[in-house]
Amino acid sequence: MSEPMSKYGFKKLSEELKTLKEVERPKIAQEIDIARSHGDLKENAEYHAAKEKQAFIEFKISELSKMLANAEVIDPENLNHDKVSFGSTVTILNLDTEKQFIYTIVGITESNPEKGLISFNSPLARGLIGKEEGDETTIELPAGETDFEILKIEYKPISFED
Repeated sequence: MSEPMSKYGFKKLSEELKTLKEVERPKIAQEIDIARSHGDLKENAEYHAAKEKQAFIEFKISELSKMLANAEVIDPENLNHDKVSFGSTVTILNLDTEKQFIYTIVGITESNPEKGLISFNSPLARGLIGKEEGDETTIELPAGETDFEILKIEYKPISFED
């Protein structure tokens, strides 16, 4: 099953995978060797902690490899943003509270609501996709039905700088 992802998200995950393989994996192997040299492995807390860390790193490498293998890289720059779609940055108005929000619709692995990045699969994004500027829509959110007006739809390149 393919997983939609922006080229920026793909690049970020690829860099994380590379770091795990080329930096973290060799570092943990060295930690295990040092801990092993301390003797009795049954009561060696450093050794057991390093082995747990190694298992976590290997799990993360496996997960990232699967995500990248199943990624369907979408370049939102080449999409039409007359209607809300993957990669659109949408300014919406909550008609109940009169508060404005700006969200960019991204892949599941790229989602970070605190930074305004919401998954295309989230209830809010699903309710916005396909709508045009000026449309009003009622979206079922975890907190209940909420009315929104779409004020602006545009494309802005995504930056994952922390």
